Amino acid sequence: MILVNNAGDGDASYKQLRHSVWNGCTLTDLVFPLFLFIMGVSLAISFESRLAKGATRGRIAKQIFRRSAIIILLGLFINAFPAFHLGTLRYFGVMQRIGLCYFFAGLALLYLRPRGVVVLTVCSVIGYWLLLTKVPVPGFGHPGIDIPVLDPQGNLASYLDRLCIPAAHRYRSSFYDPEGILSTISSVATTCLGILTGLWILRRDLSAMQKLLGMIVAAVLLTSAALLWNGAFPLNKRLWTSSYVLFTAGISVGLLALFQWLIDQKRLRGKALEPILAFGTNALTAYLFSEVLGIALGSIPLPGYGTLQRFLYFLLPTALGPAPFRSLVWSILFVVVCWLPVYYLRRRGLIVKL
Repeated sequence: MILVNNAGDGDASYKQLRHSVWNGCTLTDLVFPLFLFIMGVSLAISFESRLAKGATRGRIAKQIFRRSAIIILLGLFINAFPAFHLGTLRYFGVMQRIGLCYFFAGLALLYLRPRGVVVLTVCSVIGYWLLLTKVPVPGFGHPGIDIPVLDPQGNLASYLDRLCIPAAHRYRSSFYDPEGILSTISSVATTCLGILTGLWILRRDLSAMQKLLGMIVAAVLLTSAALLWNGAFPLNKRLWTSSYVLFTAGISVGLLALFQWLIDQKRLRGKALEPILAFGTNALTAYLFSEVLGIALGSIPLPGYGTLQRFLYFLLPTALGPAPFRSLVWSILFVVVCWLPVYYLRRRGLIVKL
């Protein structure tokens, strides 16, 4: 997330390091749902451990409320930083979506049996598809008849964002918000699929190889179903479509199976894991630091260059290669800078908890 959010020159970035303009899916479009998915896996493992140690569901529920509120407030802080003009504060955002997904998926895991989480996930995926393809949109008509399915302005999600969120408080004051109201339904489904994967990993009646094979089968089925569905209901990160939920969940399950195999088989260990573990143990801290740093660099004016970020970017020699490659180099250097404080925290055994 840090890499793709902090390009040296966004206009010059490689296509795969930018979000799809509308329909479609790039590598960048995979990042956020992978984060929500692994959060779901972590919830399943964490909650089982806490319940086994005697924590009550009520106590865990209070923690869910508290953490969700803190995450959402941090998202609002990032959106307001550095000017803090409340009149143009964007209400929704990445952290707000993380907080909402943590809240709804966490409560579902806490109070529903695994079968209930399955039902919730299926209803979210199918229900969101029905809403976007069957419900007529005022002023536009029926999707697929009067307007194309997922018409940028004529889809129900964009319409509700314009209806409920003033333009000054939407993403770049545009016609919708990519982390808006209705698509929260399908993003919760992404987190729930992570929960179900975590519950699968925790099963004691299966061997490690059976669990691994089950995850591989799930990855193939999910991605295949998504690609088949894509023709009628396209992959779309900005609307978080149901096909996108299945596709990114399939990729997530596959990657988790790969890393589980690499680590269990001792093919990835020791120093090779340190960069991953440093980010993983303080993931939100790293992300918040990167957002504040990136916004700060892009907000400090510098005559002749526009901002301090542009000045620092142009310090990279043109001999490095074409503009897309230099932009990538900047992104990598930015990731390294953000890695240093979380690596220090890991070396000191410190974990920043909300």
